[in-house]
Amino acid sequence: MRSKTVIFLLLATFVLSIASSNTSLWNGARRSPIKDSVIVSDTLLQRVKTGENAPKEDIDTTNMDSLQLAIYHHNKAIDDSIHADSVQRSRANGITSPVVYSADDSLVYDALTGTAYLYGSSKVDYQNMKLASDKVYLNMDSSLVRATGSADSTEENGLRGKPTFSMGKDSYESDTMAYNFKSGKGLIKGVYTEQQEGFLSGERAKRDSSGVVYIEHGRYTTCDAPHPDFYIALSRAKVRPGKDVVFGPAYLVVADVPLPLAIPYGFFPFSKKYSSGLIMPSYGEEQDRGFYLRDGGYYFAISDKWDLKLLGEIYTKGSWGVSVASNYRRRYRHAGSFLFSYQDTRMGDKGLPDYSRQESFKLQWSHRQDPKANPFSSLSASVNFATSSYERNNLNSMYNPQTLTQSTRTSSVSWSTNFSSIGLSLSTTANLAQNMRDSTIQLTLPDLNISLSRFYPFKRRNGVGKERWYEKISMSYTGQLSNSINTTEDKLLHSNLIKNWRNAFQHNIPVQGNFTLFNYINVSPSFNFTDRMYSKKVLRAWDSRLGKEVRDTTYGFHNVYNWSLNLSASTKVYGFWTPSRKLFGDKIQAIRHVITPTVSFSYAPNFGVRSYGYHDSYQYTDADGNVKLVEYSPYENELYGVPGRGKTEMITWDVSNNIEMKVKSDKDSTGFRKISIIDELGASMSYNAAADWHRWSDLSVRLRLKWWKNYTFSVNAQFATYAYELDANGKPYVGNHTEWGFGRLPRFQGMSQNFSFTLNPEKLKKWFGGKDDEEDEAADDGEGPDTDIESNMDDDLERGKHAAKKKKGNIAETDEDGYMRFSMPWSLTIGYGITMRENHEGKFNTNTMRYPYKFSQTLNVSGNIRISDGWNINFSTGYDFENHAMSMTTASLSRDLHCFNMSASVVLAPYASYNFTFRCNASTLTDALKYDKHSGISNSILWY
Repeated sequence: MRSKTVIFLLLATFVLSIASSNTSLWNGARRSPIKDSVIVSDTLLQRVKTGENAPKEDIDTTNMDSLQLAIYHHNKAIDDSIHADSVQRSRANGITSPVVYSADDSLVYDALTGTAYLYGSSKVDYQNMKLASDKVYLNMDSSLVRATGSADSTEENGLRGKPTFSMGKDSYESDTMAYNFKSGKGLIKGVYTEQQEGFLSGERAKRDSSGVVYIEHGRYTTCDAPHPDFYIALSRAKVRPGKDVVFGPAYLVVADVPLPLAIPYGFFPFSKKYSSGLIMPSYGEEQDRGFYLRDGGYYFAISDKWDLKLLGEIYTKGSWGVSVASNYRRRYRHAGSFLFSYQDTRMGDKGLPDYSRQESFKLQWSHRQDPKANPFSSLSASVNFATSSYERNNLNSMYNPQTLTQSTRTSSVSWSTNFSSIGLSLSTTANLAQNMRDSTIQLTLPDLNISLSRFYPFKRRNGVGKERWYEKISMSYTGQLSNSINTTEDKLLHSNLIKNWRNAFQHNIPVQGNFTLFNYINVSPSFNFTDRMYSKKVLRAWDSRLGKEVRDTTYGFHNVYNWSLNLSASTKVYGFWTPSRKLFGDKIQAIRHVITPTVSFSYAPNFGVRSYGYHDSYQYTDADGNVKLVEYSPYENELYGVPGRGKTEMITWDVSNNIEMKVKSDKDSTGFRKISIIDELGASMSYNAAADWHRWSDLSVRLRLKWWKNYTFSVNAQFATYAYELDANGKPYVGNHTEWGFGRLPRFQGMSQNFSFTLNPEKLKKWFGGKDDEEDEAADDGEGPDTDIESNMDDDLERGKHAAKKKKGNIAETDEDGYMRFSMPWSLTIGYGITMRENHEGKFNTNTMRYPYKFSQTLNVSGNIRISDGWNINFSTGYDFENHAMSMTTASLSRDLHCFNMSASVVLAPYASYNFTFRCNASTLTDALKYDKHSGISNSILWY
């Protein structure tokens, strides 16, 4: 009986021990059984892959009973066996780095075959290789990893969690793939990869150890849509990631329709770095010069700071041309571009009367200096010079309205520096103005300016007490040295620097002060001295023997100066009026009127007397025996002119008025706001006491109103002081009697006013029930720089930079009721200008002693309409009221076809022309896939 009791106690103890152990394990496992199993397996496999030694004692065995200790040693022996066997396998299969992996669903490891099965968003990382897929099979013996997606009928292609493989910067998507760690080779089915601006896919692909991918039955496109609008079908292709793709026979497919456009082989470069290479030419036909190949050449990627492009063109009738273009950029220093083009144009057949040959060239240079490079000096250039025959012979300019209507071109190169410690600044500029119609040019080389900031010569260094009156006297200095010529293109290089060029040096020294008289009147006296230094003067005389005027040019140093004194006084007078609240309520708080009168006096001696030598005269007797006097100046054709004749004792008055109203406002934070009634109403006039004729000047009146937030109305008018009188023959002339002397007001001579207004849906909505605080939305959807400005910027490449970007589809928007929302953004700009002046060609009215008035009007209308996403229409026109004809009228239509761009433009007046372009957006294919048609010039399809 005692033995049975002992046996029962032992069995009970054993059962309780096992139950306690199982309860402990269950309590720990029930939190996340899948996660813990993955962690345990991962720990074991990680030790196998990394070659770590098994821990000798990871678990405390001191509190274990005999049965628990036996189970622990049994499991440890099995783990040590698996570890030893796995370490031996890892050394044999060539895996030398840790393999990091994870799975969201489950992980199963088969120790006998060395294969790990990962399910649910699995990831495997080995060195620089990363693999993500829904299912991954990893075999340690063969160093092979397989990945595939899971079947899912809700997905587009029936697979969920397709494999994504990346090696360094290269990334591939596929349906199924296999990769060998040891050899670096892989097999891919349904591959899809993005290479720079293009997208490449294929049915099957192999990857070798060097990373090159061989694709069978592939597609290449720059369209980023899941179902591309177009693609190039490739039978076979070799892809060198980040470098290029070379393919065999290929044909173009647009909207799933194969086109009969095929090529035996080709390649696309993928390098993101600068790389040299050939530039494929475009071809076509031009009526006068025959068939052509142009804009073909070679691109030199010299460095990441600057490049070089050599282009050429050739025509079957003998014409040819070359051009050199370069771009340079140094960060935080400068950036710019350079272009030189030469053309040898031959028209007609050699030996025939209509044969002609013209040599022309074009030079463009743009340079910009970063302000951070040097805060004290800067260099900038904007050069755009071309011979007049260049644009006439250039194919790109023939039907460009902007080029044809641009009659004047300007170029400039400027450099400036300053010495802040002494307030001295130095700048020099080379300016060139070119008239393309008559081939005349105006060149200034150089135009040097020296400026010394205002300083106070009598100011004390350490001022103590009140400032003295003489300490307010200031002076400054401005010097200008110029060398210019007006000539034609063919005579410029043959001109003489002394005889044909005009050069001079001018100095200007103003001395002025600013004082306050009686605390209300500002008094400003000033003295101005101007000196001119010329290198020649021209003396004129009458040769009675030849019966004509003769001129004698004297070269040397000639100094011409003048000076003047000025004194001005001004003040401000304020007037306030508070309206009666009984009549106007409390809305209007006050009305303020500000009057600013200014009176000035100026004096200058008569520099026309012979003692100065600035003016001269001679007499001669004409064929009828009349003695005539000719007055002239030996320096009248010089750069800075000559001092005027006559003594000046002029008094000038000016008065300006400003009227504002202060009203209550709920929008302003202060509770009040100002309304401008008259922003300025002013008038000015002068009287020269030293003049013998027409001492009074004309009356000038100006008016400016700011009643609208975005528009300011301004008008200037002139009123003549002296009246018309009739001579002995009854013809009118301006006499020396004033209009008010005849009891009339000053004669209105004319005025000019321009008005411009832009109308859009937002303004209409605001006028007719829209919210007052609603701001106008910007409608600028353009990307990239404005390539309409003439430069050597490659328009095609700039447009191509915006390809392969994610764009929103043309999904119709709906309102809250489910109806399609109608939206058509548009804008209409109307510009109207009117000028009123006396018509001296009309019939003079002897009763009113007035000429009739003539009105000149100009009307310009421009606008744009966005029909839908991608559809844009722009137009501009006008009306010439004097010629009673339409002014320049243009219209353009553009369509964004996602990965293609279509544009059509037409010029309707004064001449007619059109241009149609259809091209791929991506820069990789912009020269390969395009269609250009110009009016009467070329009709060519370019596809390489």
